[in-house]
Amino acid sequence: MRENANEGRKRKRSHVYPKIMLRVVNQLPVVARTAVRALSGGPGEGSGRGGGSGGSIRDAGGAFGKMEAAREDEYFYKKQKEQLQKLRGHIQEEVDHHAQQLENHKKALERHQKRISEIEAEERSLGKE
Repeated sequence: MRENANEGRKRKRSHVYPKIMLRVVNQLPVVARTAVRALSGGPGEGSGRGGGSGGSIRDAGGAFGKMEAAREDEYFYKKQKEQLQKLRGHIQEEVDHHAQQLENHKKALERHQKRISEIEAEERSLGKE
């Protein structure tokens, strides 16, 4: 009896999924049209996509607008490259610092182990007397 009840539930669910998928598929063209509308125009072709103006040269469009957009892209590319170099340098400094700490800890560990062995030897010599 339970098997039949489970089969009934499965059948009900199987009818729900196609309806949901059909709704999603029907809404895809609306989403695609909205995305295309929001991203219309290329770099340097009029106002920016964020709602603000890109400046008078960018608003005019044409070759100067494209050139300005290219300069802007180049600026941000160089800025990002510079930031990555700084980050790499900072991380390398941290690696060097931790390597130095590791060496210091190894030396301290050896020093403590040597001291423990000296104490154990001293205890043995006291025990023999």
